[in-house]
Amino acid sequence: MSEPLHPAAPHHLPSFITAPGDTDVLMVVVGIVLVVAVLAVGNFYLHLHTLPERMAHKSQKLQFEIVAVLGLLALFTHNHLFWVIGLFLAMIDLPDFSTPLRKIAGSVEKMAGVAPEQDPTEPPNGADAAQPSAAGDAKVGSAKSEVASHA
Repeated sequence: MSEPLHPAAPHHLPSFITAPGDTDVLMVVVGIVLVVAVLAVGNFYLHLHTLPERMAHKSQKLQFEIVAVLGLLALFTHNHLFWVIGLFLAMIDLPDFSTPLRKIAGSVEKMAGVAPEQDPTEPPNGADAAQPSAAGDAKVGSAKSEVASHA
């Protein structure tokens, strides 16, 4: 049974006022909009936060790692200076000093008559790579027994 309205109450109530026991539609809609807005703002923040890392991804490995560490420091300490430094570092292309120095070291070893050390990540060059595997296995066994010295 519905009780009659108080004589001082307005006769037309707004649509967002619900009767007792009914679902408050406005509160449900505002709750959904609030959850979606918080997720959208958080997604935008994390996308903006990873901007320096995405910029430095195509640069050198060391530079990318430094920018990534600065980004993590900025995220966990809430110190925005780390993020700004990471952004500036990602924008700058650092020159490659290691390749010329490696070539200089190889040339000096060649001039001194010392065989340059082979990088373990590079495949062996020369006649050793062209030989069959059976002869290669015999060479590996004899090479392990010899001790090389740099005297």
